[in-house]
This record gives sequence, C-alpha cells and structure tokens, in this order.
Amino acid sequence: MERAAERVAVEREIEIAASPETVWSYLVDPVKAHRWWGRAISLDLRPGGALRVEVTMGSVASGVVLEVDPPRRLVYTWGWEVGGGGPELVPPGSSTVEIELVPSGEATTVRLVHRDLPGPESAEAHAQGWEHYLSRLATAAAGGDPGPDPWQSTD
Repeated sequence: MERAAERVAVEREIEIAASPETVWSYLVDPVKAHRWWGRAISLDLRPGGALRVEVTMGSVASGVVLEVDPPRRLVYTWGWEVGGGGPELVPPGSSTVEIELVPSGEATTVRLVHRDLPGPESAEAHAQGWEHYLSRLATAAAGGDPGPDPWQSTD
C-alpha cells in the first residue's frame, strides 16, 4: 500500500505600521495589491469567488475565496496554473492560504499560514515567496513605495 505524501505548512508573521483596515485594503483591492504583489491580479471577494494572480511572467496562481471577514481574516485556496511551484506539484485549489490581521497598538500583525504544500522543497520555495512579498506589503501599506519588484522580468 502506497503512503500519502506528508503535507507541510509555511507560517510567517510580520508587523506593519498601518491599521488593519489599511492592510486589508492592500490585500483585497487589486489596484493596491498590484503595488506589492504580482503583475496582474483579479479577485472576486466573496466565498466561492475566484482569485487569479500573475505573480511573475510565466507564473500564474489561482484559487477560490473560502472566508472573508474584513478587516480580520481572509482565506483562499492556492495553486499554480503555470510556473511557480508547478501545477504538477501544487495544482490550483490544492493548498490553502490563511491571513489574519491582528491590531497591535498603532500597527497590525499579519499572520499568514500556507497549508497543504506537498513537501519541504515546495514549502521552502513558497516561504521565500511569502517573505519577499510580505516585506513589500509592509512597505506599501505603511505608505512607502516598495519600488519595482526585482523578481519581475524587465522583458
């Protein structure tokens, strides 16, 4: 009998010098989200709504919104149509991203958990991606300019 592969999670936490309402807007408004994450973003912000992100040229992820509790919690499925972790490893809908926003004085603590990744290699790749993009989110939501994303191709 074949044993199912162990699923792993990535957990990240970052404090952002902005209110939960401001951070929330950078998560769910495609125009604001584009400042820190991806080349193109579409989001139907309701349970069952579609999420699609062209993260970098040739890497497109998609999923379905599972929970929306503004400005506290956003949960959606995640997987790669092309590129990224590869649809053969992390197909659309096969993993789940949970984002919680917790007020912390004048700031917001963002807790992100990306569950059901297929193994340590995938978890490491996604951890690097989340660290990169969460730091850009922190800059943008705090009113700064994260500048051009160095991961984007200039072609």
